[in-house]
Amino acid sequence: MAAMFAPVTGERPYRTDTCKTIEKPYIARASVAPSIEHPEGSVKYANKYQNYSVMQQHCIYWDRDDDGVIWPLDTWRGFRDLGFNLLFSFWATIVVHIGLSFPTRLGVSYLPDPFFRIYLETIHADKHGSDSGTFDTEGRFIPAKFEDMWTKYTAAHTPKGVPPRTTMSLSELWDFMHGNRLAMDPFGWTAGFLEWATTFLLVQKDGEVDKEDVRKVIDGSLFFEIREARQRKTGWNKGWGMGGDGFVGGERMMPFSL
Repeated sequence: MAAMFAPVTGERPYRTDTCKTIEKPYIARASVAPSIEHPEGSVKYANKYQNYSVMQQHCIYWDRDDDGVIWPLDTWRGFRDLGFNLLFSFWATIVVHIGLSFPTRLGVSYLPDPFFRIYLETIHADKHGSDSGTFDTEGRFIPAKFEDMWTKYTAAHTPKGVPPRTTMSLSELWDFMHGNRLAMDPFGWTAGFLEWATTFLLVQKDGEVDKEDVRKVIDGSLFFEIREARQRKTGWNKGWGMGGDGFVGGERMMPFSL
């Protein structure tokens, strides 16, 4: 399991019991995202969108009119509904569409999209380097990679014989991003950092992210849950949300939206 002259192989162990709960966890799943704790994935959500890949399911929330095309306005509204403020939503929309539009456009045309739209059918083309490897190059979900992500980067802070933790601190998340960086891949480094920083802002609680929340971010089901929660008086009780809808976490700090 570890090589003497490569200490990192001992510092970042694989999870060895994934197959006890998930059958053949090394085989990518096309339309469901299972974990050890939830071997069936997000059942209702996966059944509803069973004809879409997991990476497409991750993005369906942003396709507000279900036409297979994500416009910048769709993305802006999506961030607003998640509780992010005007400035963050505007900045995120620009970054997302400038960085991710053209790869998906190549499935339609060799010319860049003048509106910087993102095409759901070819969303797998937006897979970038320096990521966790949870998605394969066709947008399928690999359970073993997801489980290994948690074991590798929480093992150093977990006593031997104790099951892997299901939360990850900000420092561990940083170690995870740093450990997955590939040489000469500044786009992947930047994309990975922005994705995980946004996820942390959205789901952190007491300075940690929960494994189940991250799994549901990956399959997209959590976006719908957060939007519904923020439409209620109680709001979404995790994350910081940047105060866009008057909530910071689950507490309403302002009687109005920004």
